[in-house]
Amino acid sequence: MPKGNGSGSQAGGHRWFSAMYDTVSRAEERGAMGRYRRALLAGLSGDVLEIGAGTGANFEHYGPAARVLAFEPDPFMFARAEKKLATSGRSNIEVRRAPGEQLPVPDASYDAVVSTLVLCTVTDLPQSLAEVSRVLRPGGEIYFIEHVRAEGLPGFLQDIIKPVWRWVAAGCNPNRRTASAISAQGFDLLSVKRERMMPWMIPLITGVAKKR
Repeated sequence: MPKGNGSGSQAGGHRWFSAMYDTVSRAEERGAMGRYRRALLAGLSGDVLEIGAGTGANFEHYGPAARVLAFEPDPFMFARAEKKLATSGRSNIEVRRAPGEQLPVPDASYDAVVSTLVLCTVTDLPQSLAEVSRVLRPGGEIYFIEHVRAEGLPGFLQDIIKPVWRWVAAGCNPNRRTASAISAQGFDLLSVKRERMMPWMIPLITGVAKKR
């Protein structure tokens, strides 16, 4: 699935993309993507903020020790996330509407921030990462799974297809250098792992970065 479970900050929403997302991504979520999410999130504890929660693909992977506040700006994604949460039986997760660029929570109020397949879609990547830094407590960490730009010819092709890709994939930018952007925002990259290629030459990275 080219686009992630988040939806950036497009306030108008993506009705049809939201409607088909869970169906189209089902096989991936039962396979590699589900394993990546589980490995990244199962051990989290304390106060956790998730940006771009999408339809709630991460909800089943959080352990009971995590107190999760999940934000999603797209009204259609948000409605599906609410429905998924209502039937999950999880009492440690809350979902609200807000974009990654404007998180309505106090400074230094969270131990961890989760961003899975959303930094490729946010309208303003530096601002979103600045918000992540703002809401994290000293030494807090961001846990991420993100589409990124490939090296060499595949990366060049990603640059070319970006305008069409954004239209097809609900605002996804296929060629962002997200790991570098996280580092530039004042985070130390503790681990970054390049996973198997997603369809259409879009690489995927998973990792953790700590606020300096």
